[in-house]
Amino acid sequence: MSDGSQGNGAAPPIIRIRGLKTRLGGRAIHRNLDLDVRRGEVLGVVGGSGTGKSVLLRAVVGLVPIRAGTIEVFGQNLAKLNDQARRQVESRWGVLFQDGALFSSLTVAQNIEVPLKEHLHLSPELMVEIAAMKVALVGLPADAGLKFPSQLSGGMRKRAALARALALDPELLFLDEPTAGLDPIAAASFDNLIGDLQKSLGLTVFLVTHDLDTLITICDRIAVLVDKKIKIGTMEELLRDPHPWIQSYFRGPRGRSALAAQGVAGED
Repeated sequence: MSDGSQGNGAAPPIIRIRGLKTRLGGRAIHRNLDLDVRRGEVLGVVGGSGTGKSVLLRAVVGLVPIRAGTIEVFGQNLAKLNDQARRQVESRWGVLFQDGALFSSLTVAQNIEVPLKEHLHLSPELMVEIAAMKVALVGLPADAGLKFPSQLSGGMRKRAALARALALDPELLFLDEPTAGLDPIAAASFDNLIGDLQKSLGLTVFLVTHDLDTLITICDRIAVLVDKKIKIGTMEELLRDPHPWIQSYFRGPRGRSALAAQGVAGED
């Protein structure tokens, strides 16, 4: 297990964070945080309330200002990019926010077309075709594209938001609490969908979650935010970490139940 960075001999990470410091409301959230996200992996990010899981994701995509440090994505320092270069980088990632953040006044298909209009110059007919393809890709029925978000179930809204995040065929996918608010069956189905898409599309996934089942089912490594810094490793490595919060999280009643359900040994 490591502090989040990797050795010089490893392949360049798709996300490289060094010395990150963030503050919200006058309170320090992250302090000298280092993190590498490897190309092609599913990285789960967890931590207690107030540790800044979603703040970290939003800092990477530029929605939260950083006080110090560097964030590199695709080998480029985001702080040094001009507007055009920044837009090019942003076209290579997709984001699914916790609440889906769909535009309520637009249909699902129209929501999917938003990033297409922002980054590409396509005919209306081609955008309609792409939207229909993305609707099918996330397992929604064809007529879902004609519906408004308010007409969909919670699980269907998540899939619609995922379809929009995948509109530009991104290499990198950011997911903020993707199974929050879903019942266990819908959450498991969504986990499976993410796992299948990651493999078939070759995605790198940066996934913020509190869902132990998600961590166990689809994550290659897990980054734990504790004490304003980060610890990162596989599930097996974290189970051996003596930090009190990590032990409480993974070896508490819910953690033991989730591990047992997935056939992962929860004891040394």
